[in-house]
Amino acid sequence: MSTFTFAPATRETAKARIALQGPGGSGKTKTALRMAEALAAGGVIGVVDSERGSALKYAPVPGRPDIEAHEFVHLPMAFCSPENLIAAVNAAIEARIAVLIIDSWSHYWAGKGGLLARVEEEGKKIAGGKFSAWDPVNRLEQDMLDALLGFPGHVIVTMRTKNDYELNNGKVKKLGVKTVQREGAEYEVDVVIDMIEGTGTVTKTRYTALNGACVHHPGEEFAEAILEQLGQGVDPVQVIVDELVDDGLTYERVRELYKEAHRRNLLGSDLLHPKTGEPVRLVDVIGEYGQAVKPVTTGVTNAPSVPPAGQGQDAPPATPDDAGQDQAVTPVSAPQMRMMHACFAKVGLGHKDSRGERLRVTSIVIGRSIGSANELTKDEAQTLLDTLTNFGDRGDTAAAEFAEMVEGLEDTAIRESVASTPYA
Repeated sequence: MSTFTFAPATRETAKARIALQGPGGSGKTKTALRMAEALAAGGVIGVVDSERGSALKYAPVPGRPDIEAHEFVHLPMAFCSPENLIAAVNAAIEARIAVLIIDSWSHYWAGKGGLLARVEEEGKKIAGGKFSAWDPVNRLEQDMLDALLGFPGHVIVTMRTKNDYELNNGKVKKLGVKTVQREGAEYEVDVVIDMIEGTGTVTKTRYTALNGACVHHPGEEFAEAILEQLGQGVDPVQVIVDELVDDGLTYERVRELYKEAHRRNLLGSDLLHPKTGEPVRLVDVIGEYGQAVKPVTTGVTNAPSVPPAGQGQDAPPATPDDAGQDQAVTPVSAPQMRMMHACFAKVGLGHKDSRGERLRVTSIVIGRSIGSANELTKDEAQTLLDTLTNFGDRGDTAAAEFAEMVEGLEDTAIRESVASTPYA
């Protein structure tokens, strides 16, 4: 039977979750960029743009510093599927973007590839039509929300609005404005600002001090007011760092801190290194301090080790489960060696000058770093051969598709090697 324990509640600092809603031309994009500059505090601002590049109207003009502009990185999005938004959020995390602007979030509901379109599409495939299709689409939407709201930086979304009417006894009555998004979407964010002709009014907030605030052309000062509310509490990242630098730190405690940071999506948080003052990510600090207190094991011959976070990323290290296993059992055979060279040639890596790249690729595919093909076991060699054969038979596209596959494996391996350091 599971046991549940209540603990005293403590308010923590948070990242902004802001929605700007209004009709076209009300100033949503411009306001988002102005507020983002204050929220970013010198960091990178990223815009996922489904508004046909409208955000680019506010980008710098080369050679014209006199024109008001905003520095940001730009990602156009024509097909607004939930999968694409999740991928965009992940790309923003990798790019260490400080403020992510989704312009507009309405497209992921009612745009090309959005949730409503997905319901129509899925409804044609299953019994029960659109009614039955909502179940899988709702799960997709939740995945999208989890990714967006779990982003480690600040998030600003824009949403379109349109007039809402009712026909009663032959007369048309205007009810107000309706947001182009699922009903209740505003409850997913902390602050909702209604934009009308450049003026923003807070219509929903969790912070009493901001309730009902009305500002013409909201910008830096308004963003700082939001930041002040967000900062009224304990910084959860700093709490973890304080424990890491404590003299009584144990390896088991590092593992617990890693789990907590992972659960709360804090691993990618940027901070200044507690000793050097250099910009780092929390996952790197946890990995470093974990290595410092990691128990020393003895009596294992050639046991692979996991490098500290941020190091040894040319090839993925062996996993902790490999420790103590005899990698010399059934070494690679001569026929396998000849077949590997022939297969490497088919994917563009047969030249003698490509030896270094062949070793790098081999390390990625088998999951551990090697300095020579002679270090391969028979099973590892077969795994490599199977992979090479699969791509080598693709003709003219073999080299490009193989390189793409290797790049994907490497990206995944690097993330996992850093994340798994405290568990080694």
